[in-house]
Amino acid sequence: MRVMQETVTDDLAPPPAPGAEQHPALDFANSAVALPGGQFVDLLGTPDATNQWLFQHGLAPVDAGLRDMCASQLRSLREQIRALLASHVDDHPAPADALNALNTAMTKAPAAALLHWDPTRGLYRTASHPVTQILDHALAVLATDAADLLTGPDAERLTACPSAPCTRYLLRHGRRHWCSTRCGDRARAARAYARRTQGRSG
Repeated sequence: MRVMQETVTDDLAPPPAPGAEQHPALDFANSAVALPGGQFVDLLGTPDATNQWLFQHGLAPVDAGLRDMCASQLRSLREQIRALLASHVDDHPAPADALNALNTAMTKAPAAALLHWDPTRGLYRTASHPVTQILDHALAVLATDAADLLTGPDAERLTACPSAPCTRYLLRHGRRHWCSTRCGDRARAARAYARRTQGRSG
């Protein structure tokens, strides 16, 4: 499977799916994009790409300095959220590992900056590691939003895009059940081709 680098993802990745504006966790789950021709775009594929995605969603400063481990933790949470979305859409029991991962992430963010003492500065409050605090905050926000999506009024509209090879999720709106115009056009073209093929063979 070919992985496209983050420098070209803006051109290749489809626009956010319906529901992504209300639920950043939905956009987060959709940040790994399967494309026709065996191409694949991972918007969290590198620390820089991950930092850019978090910055665009108001979850990190533009210069947060995320490392490989940070991006890896976010990709891991993304897969657990996708597992929960899939189990909900398919009406299957929620995977225990995914539930544990989400609950752990929701409780990661520190409630307050801790109190420290330094001979020069005296008493002061700060996070023990700013980058870790940024990451934990992002994980907690995304996990909480995913939990709200799965248990709130929008849960009944949650569905998977049926246009292969797309693997994105969306909130249905009226008759629309594709994640993008591109997927809708591809699905309609596939149906038209199947009808023509069937007509010639009949």
